Amino acid sequence: MKNSFYLLFCLLFLGACQKENNVKNDVLNIPVEAKIIRFDQEFMQANPQNFGLLKQKYPYLLSANVADSVWLKKKNDSLFGELFKETQSKFKDVSALQKELTLLFKHIKYYFPNEKPGKVITVLSEVDIMNRAIYADSLSIISLDTYLGKNHKFYVDFDTYTLGDFEPNRIVVDLAENFALQKITPPQERTFISQMVYWGKIMYVKEMLLPETSDALNMNYTEKQLQWMQANEAQVWKFFVESKYLYDNDVKLNARFIQRAPFSKFYLELDRESPGSVGVYIGWQIVRAYMKNNNVTLQELALKDAKTIFDESKYKPKK
Repeated sequence: MKNSFYLLFCLLFLGACQKENNVKNDVLNIPVEAKIIRFDQEFMQANPQNFGLLKQKYPYLLSANVADSVWLKKKNDSLFGELFKETQSKFKDVSALQKELTLLFKHIKYYFPNEKPGKVITVLSEVDIMNRAIYADSLSIISLDTYLGKNHKFYVDFDTYTLGDFEPNRIVVDLAENFALQKITPPQERTFISQMVYWGKIMYVKEMLLPETSDALNMNYTEKQLQWMQANEAQVWKFFVESKYLYDNDVKLNARFIQRAPFSKFYLELDRESPGSVGVYIGWQIVRAYMKNNNVTLQELALKDAKTIFDESKYKPKK
């Protein structure tokens, strides 16, 4: 009996590995390649005589309603010049980034065949942290000056817990998240469980698009924070259930457990030990469990309501 069970386990394991290898090979064979266009360099190299041609080439970045003199003044500003200098030093060679983006785009094309990823425009946004990486139809825009590294002098005024956002390894993760946000419709329900599952969907799409990326990087956690979350997942879930938060409509729960923060707010002594966004992590595990127990595509997942996903996930955290 034990031998039969062991054989069945081995067959299931081998079958899962074979399926994973098939997906990986299919993805790698997709004829998509990221093409990085350095608008940041072209902008700084332009002069008054040829600036009109640059505006014609990039009408979505250089509005025709803005006078050339305004753009040229910005180009010649000393602070903007320093941004450019520092960015060129950090991103002189973008070949590694190009490979990462190509792999991301291959996964996007695999799971969403109607997409047309490929062109990537690099810009300087004067550290606009709300628009670091944008996926838009057939082109993506990346603000390089928001990825100079957490210790860079440009970021000294930002909160310490957000400094990891400025690391270069976040570029493809942020772009994948921006893509996922466009594919997953926010829930109409205001319940806490609907918010957790919504963000769990976002996380799961990122996971599928970036299978080689660590859970810590996907969650924007340090390894220590991820380990805390993994060790305390059952306790966090128990707290949510016993507090009767799952179907609570209190928007304050989002601030306490969903939104980025230095720590989550249980209003207990363990608060300072916990990472922020624990509700996002729990939602991710619920969606993971649902996808494991149901034969559903990413497009179908996007349309499923939170209650169905939660009920059919059979989610049960390990103790």
